[in-house]
Amino acid sequence: MDFWSTPLGWTLITAGGILLVTVGILISLAFLLLADRKIWAGVQMRKGPNVVGPFGLLQSFADFFKFVLKEIVVPAGADKVIFLLAPLLTFILAFIAWAAIPFAPGWVISDLNVGILYIFAISSLGVYGIIMGGWASNSKYPFLGSLRSAAQMVSYEVSIGLVIINVILLAGTMNLTQIVTQQGGWIWNWFAFGGGLATWPTIVVMFPMAIIFFISALAETNRPPFDLPEAESELVAGYQVEYSSTPYLLFMIGEYANIVFMCALISLLFFGGWHPGFPTDFLNDWPEFVANLFYFLVFFTKIIFWFAMIAMVKAFVPRYRYDQLMRLGWKIFLPTSLVAVVIVAAWRVFAVGA
Repeated sequence: MDFWSTPLGWTLITAGGILLVTVGILISLAFLLLADRKIWAGVQMRKGPNVVGPFGLLQSFADFFKFVLKEIVVPAGADKVIFLLAPLLTFILAFIAWAAIPFAPGWVISDLNVGILYIFAISSLGVYGIIMGGWASNSKYPFLGSLRSAAQMVSYEVSIGLVIINVILLAGTMNLTQIVTQQGGWIWNWFAFGGGLATWPTIVVMFPMAIIFFISALAETNRPPFDLPEAESELVAGYQVEYSSTPYLLFMIGEYANIVFMCALISLLFFGGWHPGFPTDFLNDWPEFVANLFYFLVFFTKIIFWFAMIAMVKAFVPRYRYDQLMRLGWKIFLPTSLVAVVIVAAWRVFAVGA
């Protein structure tokens, strides 16, 4: 029997994959955070970080060591166990979700048949870290920020869920690898999604769904213009105002990991994942590793593109009022995505089924 087919070999491969993905995400986050600050600075016609390392490339690492080496301050009236557990929970949940993300054909930690259901489950738990942090701080500003965040995340998770249901109906599967495989043609098979069917709902329904998903992802991750839980002008810094040093760093890493995760998800569900938008038959003659590396670079490029779009939104879109945020989620996005589910489901039953 091959060693890698044994339980020990499988465990070593899985542990190595988890370590590789975790380290890769952490290193990517360092440079994406720098890019976020650089893009914001560029829009405002200033330089941004440019002192630590060439072109400021080491700024994120300097910030990391600053946070790690600072003293951890826990408020006297805080629930110390929950206060320290909250950022750790946020950090862990942000990385656990990546287990079902395929980076290239076969390059996935766990190729679950119910991968989307797994992502739903993990993302729904993410709000608990913020609620715990705001409540355990024993201060009104963090508590109000955590309540805002809970309401905001729950509201927009509903819209995101309905949008993803449309993808599931069209693809006929909840396996992310199979969903990406069906987008391997020209323009990611927008005109023939779902097993090669001539699906007019793909372009008519799914393009608006992609826009709703992108905007909902901003609200889900508390990004501007929906950064109401940490509105400095009202709540000082929201649910994390009492945090410092490493616990604050864990919150920040978890938040940015969720942002990049949403960029990966929108790339997988709507824009072909690792597929570049045209047939890749020429890769059949390439070594498997080289072909997969090409696919991975395509996927990573899409993640960077969507992260840049999120950074641009932060730079030039003013913050919404809280009532505007809720009205957009419950009165516009929810009915629109629900109608799309009805249309796509009816098409699958009556048009395809016939």
